[in-house]
Amino acid sequence: KWLQMRREHEQSHQNNYLITGLNHSSINSMLLPRLIRTEFICLANMACETKSGCWNWVMAFVFISVFNLQSPVWGKPAVPCYFVFGDSLVDSGNNNNLATDAKVNYWPYGIDFPKGPTGRFCNGRTIADVTAERLGFDDYIPPFATANGSEILKGVNYASGSAGIRDETGSHQGVCISLNKQLKNHKITISRIAGFLGSSHSAHEHLKKCLYSFTIGSNDYINNYFLPQFYNSSQLYTPSAYARILSQQYSRQLKTLHRYGARKVTLAGIGAIGCTPNATSYYGTNGSLCVDKMNSAVQLFNKRLVTLVDQLNAKHQDSKFIALNTLVQTPPGFPPGFNMSTLRCCDVNDFGLSIRAKSPCSQRATHIFWDSFHPAEVANIIAANKAFHSEAPSDAYPTDIQRLVHFNPEAHSTRS
Repeated sequence: KWLQMRREHEQSHQNNYLITGLNHSSINSMLLPRLIRTEFICLANMACETKSGCWNWVMAFVFISVFNLQSPVWGKPAVPCYFVFGDSLVDSGNNNNLATDAKVNYWPYGIDFPKGPTGRFCNGRTIADVTAERLGFDDYIPPFATANGSEILKGVNYASGSAGIRDETGSHQGVCISLNKQLKNHKITISRIAGFLGSSHSAHEHLKKCLYSFTIGSNDYINNYFLPQFYNSSQLYTPSAYARILSQQYSRQLKTLHRYGARKVTLAGIGAIGCTPNATSYYGTNGSLCVDKMNSAVQLFNKRLVTLVDQLNAKHQDSKFIALNTLVQTPPGFPPGFNMSTLRCCDVNDFGLSIRAKSPCSQRATHIFWDSFHPAEVANIIAANKAFHSEAPSDAYPTDIQRLVHFNPEAHSTRS
């Protein structure tokens, strides 16, 4: 029944993505020959390195998403289990019952999701949801808050809105589950899996075959470093020093996960947080398209992320860590009548989240942003697809998810 509902939903989405009489094929034939490659790289789903590149990024993001939508790939999963760590970009309901302003288990969130409002900070699927589909799972990974029984054998989502790498991040909004707490929750899951499988050894053998994804770090800037009224991190550290201490803490956390048995790990870079509707309206752009100081700060972290991947792979040769990126291609123009928007799709409250029960925009397929912070489903689809199957070496480093899942820990010697 769930599969039938999902497929019917996919068919309706395909119909919705017919924009101004142009279907995917006609857009391809009209614009693909005119593609030009830009000279900047977007990390994860949004980050761009040049000031002038931000507008190209915005144009390309919607353009690619319209003709690159893919239906789920149902069948035997490429991995037996998928564990998700992160923040609101991949939260699937862990904040619903927490004392926090960072929760969205109400309409219009989930307006395009088959199960309706679930606590996802999006109109539809998150990056983790699309990845689960591409991996071949027949249902989405359940949140830790409600996961029970044998379903945890297929994975658990620990992500929490407003959470960060640092424990204090996001605390001004209320309770959240920091990355350190998420790792503790994973340890609980491991114990439960050992109970189901009969031994710790069996659990270890199971867990080393799983995929682990991390989408976290943006709140350490949005809801920490760039909120001096609540946090003193910007007074204590320069942007360069903050990126260093953040990556060092991240490294310790990832080594903890390795001790817990993880062998296939994806690390998403932080997006261009200075281009979000909240950033441009709250901080101002001084004539630029985005808040350049914010994008410059996260790029310092993103560069360290690639170095961190190299270090982890060198130290733990029985494992494979990858950093996810997106090489942007941008067309010089769009066909007449093809419209896109970098504005948010819905009216928001004081926290930049959609106002409860207020109708959003109707053309959600042409909006990059859903609310003041979070990408709409169409943006999540393209980000996940490019991470899963890279079209260029810079899309994912040193490999993509499609190849990562075939990594065999047994074929590599272990070095602590």
